[in-house]
Amino acid sequence: MSGVGQLVFDQDAAEQFDLRYRTRDMVRRRALVRDALGARPGDRILDVGCGPGFAIAELVDQVGTTGSIVGVDRSPQMLATAARRCAAFPNVMLHQADVAALPLDDAAFDRALCVQVLEFVPDVAAALGELHRVVRPGGRVVVWDVDWSTVSWHSPEPARMQRVLQAWDEHLTHPALPRTLAAQLRSVGFEGVEMVGYAFTTADLDPDTYAATVFHFVSQFVAGRCGLSAADVAAWVAEQRELDQRGEFSFACIQFCFSATRP
Repeated sequence: MSGVGQLVFDQDAAEQFDLRYRTRDMVRRRALVRDALGARPGDRILDVGCGPGFAIAELVDQVGTTGSIVGVDRSPQMLATAARRCAAFPNVMLHQADVAALPLDDAAFDRALCVQVLEFVPDVAAALGELHRVVRPGGRVVVWDVDWSTVSWHSPEPARMQRVLQAWDEHLTHPALPRTLAAQLRSVGFEGVEMVGYAFTTADLDPDTYAATVFHFVSQFVAGRCGLSAADVAAWVAEQRELDQRGEFSFACIQFCFSATRP
């Protein structure tokens, strides 16, 4: 999902996500989401903001042939990638739609997941209201988002690093959304809201880390923002690679998993 100044989920982004969602940290994250979701054979599952379809393909075995999965995304390029990934699964359907206006029936799903999507959505309350509407009474939702204010990223040039992070905040609508998500879930009618934080940390720029994924997108996004020139960004990229070579790289952030039930 994209807006003015935000990341654009076009064909290039779809290809990058398809590549980077294979990394160790993203595999770990999907496993944490699956554990929180608790899918069972026969479940009807909704994946809102399904992206390239990795989570759907991994949930198919859990719901079995008697269950079904629906994936929704605004990006046609992401959906095309998901369609290729899930082509062999007759119990998977995909829709192009906005999370705040789902083309789905009331109480149609046993479980729903929404991973790192709502931070891009202008009207979070409307999106959560839609999740509440389409999940049956007793159904479970799992919402995962990043609080970007928790990022700790080492640099010998802290002023420039701060500008890089400020510029990166412009890639979405709500940089610190997890701070209010529990209250917002309750306000639309969910109960039993739980919040768990997971640290994603690394002391090297290993391509399998979440840091490497963020590093790639930050380096592509921040030039021209917060007074950062292309030369500034190139110097920052070179600095971070040099820190990695010297064994001095350090990155950490906290991602939050929320689960809740429709009464």
